[in-house]
Amino acid sequence: MAKRGCALLLTGVGRRVASGRTTPLLSSHPRLPDAPRQPDPDADLVDRARHGDTRAFDALILKYGDRLYGLVYNMTSHKEDTHDLLQEVFSTAYRSLPRFKGKSSFYTWIYQIAVNRTLNFLKKRKRRSGLSLNDLDSSVQQDPALVDWTAEANPERQSNLNELQKRLNEALQKLSDSHRTVVTLFDIQGIPHGEIAAILKISEGTVRSRLHYAHQQLQTYLQDFWDR
Repeated sequence: MAKRGCALLLTGVGRRVASGRTTPLLSSHPRLPDAPRQPDPDADLVDRARHGDTRAFDALILKYGDRLYGLVYNMTSHKEDTHDLLQEVFSTAYRSLPRFKGKSSFYTWIYQIAVNRTLNFLKKRKRRSGLSLNDLDSSVQQDPALVDWTAEANPERQSNLNELQKRLNEALQKLSDSHRTVVTLFDIQGIPHGEIAAILKISEGTVRSRLHYAHQQLQTYLQDFWDR
């Protein structure tokens, strides 16, 4: 899942930024329409986990682990930080299960925990070290999960994708945390506007506004690449 989502970051987001389009792009995860809330498909697993069934909670981690990894990694660009944050997210979720009342889906609830933990971490990281782009995980530029594997037989295309990968990662890190979050959730994770609004506890209008601004910023940051 993470590999597909990151490849999308290079191909889908890159094309959209270059053209200035703001319509939804295809994601590695099926994009569901904004619709009235359906019964939580995880209700049985959640209920069992709340009553001490650790295997049920393990099943929830298995179901959402890859997607949460992609979310946190694209927000932090650092593997070790991502692993540490995921441990915190799962630990917090497990301890908080008795207080989960089912007012939202488990999926939305654990995403809220992941986003909040990651945003708090990013704020602390900035205050602590004044992190620059050069300090980010250098492996993000060579990670096979970030390479469009369909280009392997075409060295020239692979070289262009590697350069786009580097530029796009740098451009994403220049966005504010709130704008990078909506780009990650919508463009990479394929989550619809309504679900993003529920996760971030903001209006759908605010989600759309942040996406529009973020796409404009990415287009500006990458303009020299497209003009070459």
